[in-house]
Amino acid sequence: MHKYLIIIITSLSFAADYAGYSGAYLRMGTSARSLAMGSGFTAEIDQGFAAYHNPASVAFLNKRQIAFSYHALNLDRRLMMSSISTGLPPTAGLGVAWVSSGVDNIQGRSSAGYKTQILSTSEDAIFISFSQRVTPWLALGINVKILKHQLPMNESQLAGKGTGFDIGFMALPEEKLNFAFVIQDLNTNYTWNTGQVFEGEGRVYKESFPTVYRFGTTFTFQRIYIAGDIGVVANQDDILGTTIRFGGEYRFSENYFVRGGFGNSRFSLGAGLNFTFLKINDAFFDYAVVIEPHSVSQGMIHVFTYAFNF
Repeated sequence: MHKYLIIIITSLSFAADYAGYSGAYLRMGTSARSLAMGSGFTAEIDQGFAAYHNPASVAFLNKRQIAFSYHALNLDRRLMMSSISTGLPPTAGLGVAWVSSGVDNIQGRSSAGYKTQILSTSEDAIFISFSQRVTPWLALGINVKILKHQLPMNESQLAGKGTGFDIGFMALPEEKLNFAFVIQDLNTNYTWNTGQVFEGEGRVYKESFPTVYRFGTTFTFQRIYIAGDIGVVANQDDILGTTIRFGGEYRFSENYFVRGGFGNSRFSLGAGLNFTFLKINDAFFDYAVVIEPHSVSQGMIHVFTYAFNF
């Protein structure tokens, strides 16, 4: 029985490689705490970036949150994010966030193969989040995303722009048990106009993001807090793959945490500290190391997050 369960989980997690599809940077994860626990935070209220996992979560915030995350990547890649969110009494929540990704130090080449200037590429997303509790324990929420993708060109710039949406709900029927469902990147795409770069041959076209459907839960088992979700990744009518993401957090000495998890075909570990900045236990510093699969050959990702509640 246990052998078949392992086979099923493995096959679901590796069912398809959809990293090459548009918007991959938005599926890499955000806060160190969530990544250390496998990123399965659909039903968790993350102090690092709550709305990223599920916009419905911001309706349950009882304090304002500010957070910054940085992913230390190799191959001249970068990924960073910042967010601020707050509850809107008596039953709503609002958040704004910025996610930025890119590659630097790209050597430009002329059509004859000679070196030109050093180039870079970037992708940016602005999240505007709103959530409303319809009962004391059930909330609905939406993310509106404003997107821009800047590609490097030797003599000009090519930019794709677009919008997208996430919608979700979160239920907290019991103190130690949460449930949630979210649809991410609904009707999300870049619109490109290549007429300014390829005169006479350019055109306008849309580059769609795959849509992700996730169901998640969190619960406490003895002294371990567990979070996880299952998801289906689809591109229009095609199913690209299914995922299982899960992880656990162990708290000791009141303010110290150790974590581990598996998600997006990657194992991860991490630790966290809850400390006093202006008020008692109002700040969090978290670290995670994510082990990339061998097929990617990109080593390890180190993630740092600072979050502050006020």
